[in-house]
Amino acid sequence: MVRIALGLIAGCVSGFCLALGNPAVEATGTPRAAARLKIEVKLSTPGGAAPVDGRLFVVLGAPSGAEPRTEIGQTGLKQPPVLARDVARWSPGSEVGVDSRSALSPLRDLADLPSGEYRVQAVLATNRDLLLPNAPGNWYSKPVVVHLDPAQRAPVRVVIDQQIPVDSLPKDTEHTRFVKFRSEVLTKFWGRPMFLRVGVILPAGFDSEPTRRYPLLVRIGGYGSRYDLVERQMAEASEFRKGWMAPDTKRFVVVQLDGAGPLGDPYQVDSANHGPYGTALVEELIPYIESTFRCIGQPHARFTAGGSTGGWVSLALQVFYPDYFGGCWSGYPDPLDFRAMQLMNLYQDRNAFVNREGFERPSARELNGDTKFTMRHEMQVENVLGWGDSYIRSGGQWGAWNATFSPRGKDGLPVPIWDSRTGAIDPVVAEHWKKYDLRQLLADHWTDFAPRLRGKIHVWVGDADDYFLDGGVRLFEDFLKASKPAIGDRIEYGSQKRHGWHPRTFVETLAEMQSAVEANAPKGAQAGLDYLKARFGHAANCPNCKGTR
Repeated sequence: MVRIALGLIAGCVSGFCLALGNPAVEATGTPRAAARLKIEVKLSTPGGAAPVDGRLFVVLGAPSGAEPRTEIGQTGLKQPPVLARDVARWSPGSEVGVDSRSALSPLRDLADLPSGEYRVQAVLATNRDLLLPNAPGNWYSKPVVVHLDPAQRAPVRVVIDQQIPVDSLPKDTEHTRFVKFRSEVLTKFWGRPMFLRVGVILPAGFDSEPTRRYPLLVRIGGYGSRYDLVERQMAEASEFRKGWMAPDTKRFVVVQLDGAGPLGDPYQVDSANHGPYGTALVEELIPYIESTFRCIGQPHARFTAGGSTGGWVSLALQVFYPDYFGGCWSGYPDPLDFRAMQLMNLYQDRNAFVNREGFERPSARELNGDTKFTMRHEMQVENVLGWGDSYIRSGGQWGAWNATFSPRGKDGLPVPIWDSRTGAIDPVVAEHWKKYDLRQLLADHWTDFAPRLRGKIHVWVGDADDYFLDGGVRLFEDFLKASKPAIGDRIEYGSQKRHGWHPRTFVETLAEMQSAVEANAPKGAQAGLDYLKARFGHAANCPNCKGTR
């Protein structure tokens, strides 16, 4: 049995301090009365009376500020309390309630809720393809300010009668384009039409040089980053736009992938639960993008880059498709070695929530090393987010990792790597995760990988990374240093740098990629002609250059 101190953990939510300890006993040791508070939610959906299935969230937000629904899923003791439950065949016009029996975070018990003023807002998540509380098509209520007391008997009532606009692409501009692409392999896997959404940034002079062709940069953002990120980056007067449009910036086409799917961020690789996202990317989407936006369309002129989630994905794509991409630039990546899954050795540790000494395991730290939040707390948040009160369908970080790396169960759901309540790790599932442990994968097939990855791997991370991701990078580097033949990789560390540190600017990174394009361009007379045709345009009737958008 793990011993957990009963001392109080203090945090402030909605202006009130919360006491998070043993949910059944107050600090004095006397039993507490169970919370009687109940919030009744009425569904009022215009235009139809068909019953709906979904995940219902009720947020108890601060009396003023942004709409409380925008804070669903945030981790930390200062976040507003969220209650959640599944609903099945909920008929418009009827009510369902949340109370002390509902999933809850960050409080341990609804009885801990301080009495006071709150803005209460409900959200009904029904979008099957984008596992986000505020996904297009989901429903919500207008916030109502009420006084709440966990002991009150009178229920609070809110009405869900607003809908988030259905999915639509932003408007194209001179330098940004948006694509919603139907994937046949994902459609077959999921049994319904499935689409990949991407944002494209076009280089200066794209329209004025209609025969010129460009290298392609496939970019992946941090966890859950959406494709429309490019709209903000290319906004007038933005620093990114200034650098991108500068006359000496190397000219690329950039495609920003989408970090949302039916089980959270799909991580852009083939998996038993997300489906064949890697196949969809390299066999369907990239050929379409390269044809439509005049890319060179050859491996030496095709790169990946990203940070955090994008750091892992960019390196994973380079490893899984070593001949397809010409290099990866991977910043502060998610764990590259699962012996350092943040602070956990997935293959030796028995519990995700506590370490071998029985202490709570941190999941994030401050620059001075102090704990920001623990694994147990993070899992409590994801259990609230997840259908079935489980992180495996939360759309959160651990839920998406689990969907990517775990096998699919007989129930059609991802098999959990650990118990959602106790944290006990399943060693059988951990074996399946090895297929996505990039250090392990390279170690098992190094003689095959080494010549195909020479000069292609660039990784950087701060040595004070918020999520302890430097540990996995160091183990990955140790492996590369000890392996023969060497591949000319570059691993960089920022002293006292946190999550998000970059050793160089985006413009400088593009210059490095352009150098790789030129260094690895086909050699020889015929190869040179082929390269020039690829870069500056084929004949009008070339079948490889045709494509519709």
